[in-house]
Amino acid sequence: MTYYERQLKKQGYNCIIGVDEAGRGPLAGPVVAAAAVLNTFHFENRIDDSKKLTSVQREKAYREIIENSVFGLGIVSEKIIDAVNILEATRKAMAEAVSSLMKKLSPTPEKRIHILVDGNFPVDSGFPCIAIVKGDSKSISIAASSILAKVTRDGIMLEYDKVYPQYRFAKHKGYPTKEHRDILRKLGPTLIHRESFSYV
Repeated sequence: MTYYERQLKKQGYNCIIGVDEAGRGPLAGPVVAAAAVLNTFHFENRIDDSKKLTSVQREKAYREIIENSVFGLGIVSEKIIDAVNILEATRKAMAEAVSSLMKKLSPTPEKRIHILVDGNFPVDSGFPCIAIVKGDSKSISIAASSILAKVTRDGIMLEYDKVYPQYRFAKHKGYPTKEHRDILRKLGPTLIHRESFSYV
């Protein structure tokens, strides 16, 4: 999980940013991206693709990551997803996450920055960037960002569950489960549903 980080360190990069998102597939709610620089690669909790972890494991990892990193978040609403499509919305969320992180990092000539991002497309940031397919299972920096993004988005959906309790967002987080699709057919969409998605 640290191969890419070690290779970049050998090349003289001393500020390695991992970037990932959560929420491309749901029928409701925002897409959330995180960008993080880890202060250590040694964690007590398992740092891996957030989808491979249980909610309890994610929460524990999340708390350890925020104590051992500098990070930024990007949150793009369902309205913007509908307006520009999910791919562009995801790229926008990632760019916002990097921008948020940069405000905390205060880049200097001494900081040699390199970005590792999950997926097929580099982040538009002005810094060197490698896009890694399934990067959240190959890079600890990306995996940490996947956990930050997932836990943040789940928290948002838990708040929406209080507004729309009959939709059971706390259970499925907006993903197209059978239960969610059945509820949609019965009750119709809420204001946070993505109208451009199938089933909505």
